[in-house]
Order: sequence, then C-alpha cells, then structure tokens
Amino acid sequence: MTLPMTLSPPADRADNADAYPTLPPAVSPAEPTAQLTAAFDQFNLMSASLIAAYTGLQQHLEHLSERLAVLMRALPAGVLVITPDGRIDQANQAAEALLGSGLEGQAWPQIASRLDLEVTSGEASVQVGAERRRLAVSHTRLGEGREHIILLHDITETHRMRQAAERHERLAAMGEMVAGLAHQLRTPLAAALLYVGSLRRPEVPPDDRPLLVERAVERLQHLERLIGDMLHFARHGEPPADRFPAEQLLTDVTRTLEPLAHARGVTLTRNGPGTPVMLTGDRKALAGALTNVLDNALHATDPGGRVCLSARPTPGRLSVNIADTGPGIPYAHQARVFEPFFTTRADGTGLGLAIARSVARAHGGDLTCRSTPGRGAEFVLTLPLDPAPRRRPGPAPGPRR
Repeated sequence: MTLPMTLSPPADRADNADAYPTLPPAVSPAEPTAQLTAAFDQFNLMSASLIAAYTGLQQHLEHLSERLAVLMRALPAGVLVITPDGRIDQANQAAEALLGSGLEGQAWPQIASRLDLEVTSGEASVQVGAERRRLAVSHTRLGEGREHIILLHDITETHRMRQAAERHERLAAMGEMVAGLAHQLRTPLAAALLYVGSLRRPEVPPDDRPLLVERAVERLQHLERLIGDMLHFARHGEPPADRFPAEQLLTDVTRTLEPLAHARGVTLTRNGPGTPVMLTGDRKALAGALTNVLDNALHATDPGGRVCLSARPTPGRLSVNIADTGPGIPYAHQARVFEPFFTTRADGTGLGLAIARSVARAHGGDLTCRSTPGRGAEFVLTLPLDPAPRRRPGPAPGPRR
C-alpha cells in the first residue's frame, strides 16, 4: 500500500506558502464541451446582432438614398455627378431642363460644348428652347476621389437685373454729365460763333479770313470730340469679343502715340509681357482706353521726360502700367481723375480716363491711379487672361482726353 505524498512548505517558510504553485483541480470530460457550446452560442448571438445592425444600416442607407433622390429632384439648381473618366453618373431634373434629357452616361466635355463658358467670370450661357439662359457654373470635388459635382444655377433674372442696375447707374451718370456738358459746350461754341461772326464783317482783311476759318473749325471739332466722348461713355452695347496677343495691343498703341511723343520731346518706351499671353475682348475699345491714358501721360510730361508702357503677366491676369516723369497729380485731384468732365487741361474733355476705366471694368478688369506729387504718376490697367471668348458689354473707345 502506497501512502499519498503531500508537499508542504518547510516549516521555516510557512509564511511564504503562496509562492508555491498549487495543482489545478481535476477537470471532468464534460466541461470542455459545455464551454465550447457556450462560446458557440455567444458567437451566434453576436452574429445575429451584427446581421441586425447591418440590416438597420442598409435600411437607413436606402432611406438616405431616397431622401437624396428627392432632394436632387427638388433642387432648383442643376446637379451633375461626373465620374473620374469624365462621364455623367447622375443628373437631376433641373440639369436636364437646362441641358436636355438623357444626360446620364454621356461624356461631360461633349455636353459642356453646348455652353458658352466664360472662364474668368465662372458664368455661361446656353440656349434653352427659344430663350438664351445665363448660368453660374461651379465645380466641387467629392472627398479624396476624382469624382466631382457640377452645379448649374440659373441666374438669368439676376443677370438681367444686374444689367438693368448698370444701365440705371449709367443713366444717373449721364444726368450728372448733362449738367457739366452745358458748361463744356458753351465755351467752344461761343468761340466758334465769334470766329464765324467775324467772317461776316466786311472790314476783316481777306488775309485774316483763313485763320478765322481754321480757328472756327478747331472749336467745332472740339465740340464734336466732346459729344462723341459723351456718347461713347453712355453706350451700353455688345462689342465683339476678339482673341489677340497682348503684345500686339501694346505695339499698336505705341505706334499710334510715337509721333506725339516725338513732337513733345518725350521718350516713349515699351516693355512687353515677356511671355506670349492672350487677351479676349473688344480690341478697339482696349486700344482706345490705353491711348487715352498714354495721351494724358504724354501731355503731363515736360520735354526731356519719359513715359514707360510696360506689361507684366500674373496668374490669370495682365497688368499694364503707364508711368511718367511728370509733376504728378495733387492728392486732392487723385480721387476725381476718373470722374466724367473732370480735367486740368484747357483742351481736355474730361472723359478720356472715365471711358478708359469703363472699358477696363467691362472686360472684367480695372484702371487705378497712384501718384506722389512731384514724382510722376502711374496708371495700372488690369485685364483677365481669358482663353475663351468673352461676351461682355462695354463702351467703344473715345478720342483722347
């Protein structure tokens, strides 16, 4: 008979009995099966829970898709979802009303060719039935992917109201111009009448008559130029949209004014943009605007001085600078140089710079002035570099200021 042996800690280590391991209790064969069954039941429970969550998520997604479809149909703006390969994946009813039905699956570049896009303004026009509609076009990329959304907002009425507001502003400006026009016309008209009246006097020597005729014609030409400037400033038509190199525009303007610069003893220099850039708009109107500004600079510069015409392209725009070494513009006059009929020249009409700024703004640009009295003046004409033809209204160029 064998006696069971029990391991006990030594007497001197009875206080450290926990350091010795104890044998696990004996496991019956039925317990692993019970544990496996419990784990399997737990797995089934979790699977059922996941399936229920997935089903709820799928139903929620379907609900969101239905709501998105309803919103797409209800949106007044046209919505197009473009795939990475450039095809239209989705299009709502507003988009089809503007661009035609059956858009989904078609190539977006082919549809975009129907639009008369204006890259700089972000607007376009499209023929819808018998009417031409004006659209605001915007692009939004979807997350990190290459898909994007194109939004088409019909701004036809807004565009019409904007044109009406611009027309009302011009009419208001014309109201102010009429008040100044009476004074502007009175002086040259009185001089012309005086010269013509002298021709009727028999005591005027025959040798003096040609001079009187010449003076009368000069005053009448001044009147014609003044009235022409006013009409050009007030005009609000649709000028042609030409596409031409900026270098050619600068060359034409320089050649036009070189004789005047030579006659006044002023050095006229030109620095081109350096890189070939294209402008789009009414070439004659832009040339007239630059001519007006350069003509002012040449008349403000004393003999021996310099006038520099330079152009510098920036991202999306072209800056044309006209700088002179004249006496500069007094600070009190700088805020009024673009006002109609404001001039410090005895033979000026006061409309040259007003016309030039109007032309610049009609082309999406602007004309600004900066000057330090005694250190010359600089006018900066900015224009957008637009690869697509623009159809912007703008006045025709006027005679020199």
